[in-house]
Formats: sequence, structure tokens, C-alpha cells
Amino acid sequence: MQETGLSARRSPAATDTGEGFFDDVAADESKTRKQSTLAARAARQCARIGPAGQCAAVSLFFVIIVASLASRSRDIVCIGSDPLYRTTGLFSSPADGVGSDFGSLGVPWCRSKHGKTVEWTSKDLLKGLEEFVPIYETRPIKNNMYGMGFDHSFGLWFITRWLKPDLMIESGAFKGHSTWVLRQAMPDKPIISLSPRHPEKYLKKGPAYVDGNCTYYAGKDFVDFGSMDWASVMKRHGIQDLSRVVVFFDDHQNELKRLKQALKAGFHNLVFEDNYDTGTGDHYSLRQICDQFYIRGGGHSCFGDSDEARIRAKRKKFWEKAVNIEELCGKGGEAWWGVRGHTRDDFNHSNKAISYAEHFQNSRFMESVLDVYWELPPVAGPSLTHQTRYDPARVSEPIIEDGRYGLFQRLGLTRLEASVFNGYTEMVYVQISPPK
Repeated sequence: MQETGLSARRSPAATDTGEGFFDDVAADESKTRKQSTLAARAARQCARIGPAGQCAAVSLFFVIIVASLASRSRDIVCIGSDPLYRTTGLFSSPADGVGSDFGSLGVPWCRSKHGKTVEWTSKDLLKGLEEFVPIYETRPIKNNMYGMGFDHSFGLWFITRWLKPDLMIESGAFKGHSTWVLRQAMPDKPIISLSPRHPEKYLKKGPAYVDGNCTYYAGKDFVDFGSMDWASVMKRHGIQDLSRVVVFFDDHQNELKRLKQALKAGFHNLVFEDNYDTGTGDHYSLRQICDQFYIRGGGHSCFGDSDEARIRAKRKKFWEKAVNIEELCGKGGEAWWGVRGHTRDDFNHSNKAISYAEHFQNSRFMESVLDVYWELPPVAGPSLTHQTRYDPARVSEPIIEDGRYGLFQRLGLTRLEASVFNGYTEMVYVQISPPK
């Protein structure tokens, strides 16, 4: 695989970048004033020189300098603002080292039946962030270790708030943080929570959240999502249109299994919290299933001397979730990519080997039922959040680009602890329907 081919594997660019939203007008005017000053100097120089040809040459020189500085100013701020970037030098190659270079190693974006996408834009996400930050600061569980951090909390809140469901279902509640997030999105709608352990059990050791308008199938009353009689449950809640239901999975189960169970029950809107990247995680994810050569951003070169192997080896030194070729393909490249050719399930307690042919057929099935596939982008670049977990080369561009510290600060994100940004695992929203 050629290095030039790596950038071609990125996911499709967003349709709306949200440029200009919350821009600092004063800062922009300051830049304009500086550029005008340079232009004025050029004019004065022309007056001294006299001949028109020399004047044009000097003016052109200043225009080129100003344009060059303007185009590079954001990158310089981005690289210089984080210690990781400073250690590698200003002009090091992002793909080779630690620079962000989002999506340079491919983002396997599952294909939908008709190419449909979500209704919201980058501007909607930015506006949502402005509203959600003060809400998040009131969370009852401040230290949600092993649970959702800020990125996914925002994603779940935003998606739920946008869809405005009549009923919310969650599989996997832990201490109740996700229940609290759902409640903030829809204050008056009922929630059904399935969890082997009731969140109230955690109250004995520290903060937890138990919702008053939530039906819990937890503890002694636990019922697995795949074993629930959903037709009866929907009837009891007066739900006739299942497109008015959002199902949230944070149970670390095989996501293909969960998707098939949801499809059988007739649900349409699903959110998977841990949509683990290829070679990582404790369960088989939708992203792993869609990591195929025929899908843009998918497929891998398992040769130890390939460009991909070299780049991955370097990035492994800086990003905790970066994966080298041996981890991805197995020693000698004998396994297809995924998690060493296995479908992991149930917090990795079940680990079944499958063939590449079966893995490929799983992706074809996914395409037959997917109406929409959308991965939540990171809230902000690593130079702003100081996260060191996910590898930017395997994810989409963040909502707030590296270097936009002013926007990051104005949204209130600097008030949050850096640790809350270290839990991003490619949360995904999918809309499904039976194959035709």
C-alpha cells in the first residue's frame, strides 16, 4: 500500500463544516488590520521605487507572504499548543508520528442501503455542545470511571434530543450515568433499563443515579435484551410506532447479535456506545464488521514491511488505542483483521473464531439492513483535550478542530477535567429496517 493511498481511505468529508460558528470577530478584525498594515507598507515601498513593474513585483511578494501566513496560522497554533506535537518538531509528518491527521489510516464507514445520512450538521453539533456543557457539569456521578466520558455523554444526549422518542431503552446501566443523560435529553418520557446489577447497589460505595420514571429489569429481575417480550412491553407503554423508540446499547455484547435482536423486535433507532475500532475492544463491533476492502476506509495490508505497518508502529508509541500490524493481523498475517479473527462477546468471556468468509458475509448483511450509519466524531482535537487514548488517524475530523482554543474555551470545555475526554470509542447511531 502506498502512502499516497492512505489519505484516499478517509471517510467522506462532512457536508457542513460549521466554519465561522462562534468565530471571534475581534480576532478576525485584528488579523485584517495586520494584513492591511503590510499592504500599506507595500504601497509606500512602491511610491519610493517608482516604476510600475517594480511596484507590482513588491505588491505580489507581500500578497504571497500574507496568504501563506494566513493559510498556515491555524496549523502552527495546533501543533505548538500540545506537548506531543512539540516533541516531534513543527514539520514532522502527522501520518508517521503523532500529529492528528484525522482519518489518514482509514475510517471504515458502513454503507447504507440508499446512501441516506443524518439530518443534523456540524453547526447543529456545535450548538448542542453550547447547551450540553452546563448540563454535564451538573451530573451526579462526577468520576464515572469505566463508564461514559464527555464525548459519548454528549453524543447520546444530542442524538436522543434530536430524535425526540416516546420511549428510551438502555441495555447496560452501570451506575446510572447513561440513564441520567437520557433523562436530560427527554425529561418527561419513560425509560426502560436492563442491567445485570441494579444501579442502586452502587449507592453504597459512592454516587449513582436511579430514575423515578424508569422501569428497571435489573438485579434479581434482570432480563437480557434478546429474551425480552418486547411486543408485550410496547403494549404496556402504549407504543404503536416503534420508530418512536431509541435503544441504547452499552452492554459489551456482540453488536451484530444485538442488531439482529433489535431488528427482530421491530426497532429502528439504535445507538452503540462502544463501537470499537478494528483490533481493539472486548466485543465484535459494527465498525470491525465494516472494515472491508470494498468499503471506503476499510481493509488492511498485513505485510510487516508495508507502509501501513511502518506508520502504525510509530503511532503506537503515542496513542494508547493505536494498533500495530501484529496485533491487527496476528503473527505472520494468518488471521483476517478484526480481533485476531474472532467475534468477541460478553465482555470477551466468549471468543469465537470465524472465517474471513463469514466476516465478509456479516458486512453484506449489515448493508442489507442499514438505512443510516453515523459515527459520533470526537468533540475536539487532542491538542485541546489532551487525550492520548484513541488514534486520530482512525477517526473522523473532530467537531472542534485542533488549534481552535478560543471556541473550545467559549463553549466552556476548558472547565472540564482532561480525564473526561479520554473515553472516546467511536459511538455510532444506526437506523435499521428489514432487508428487501
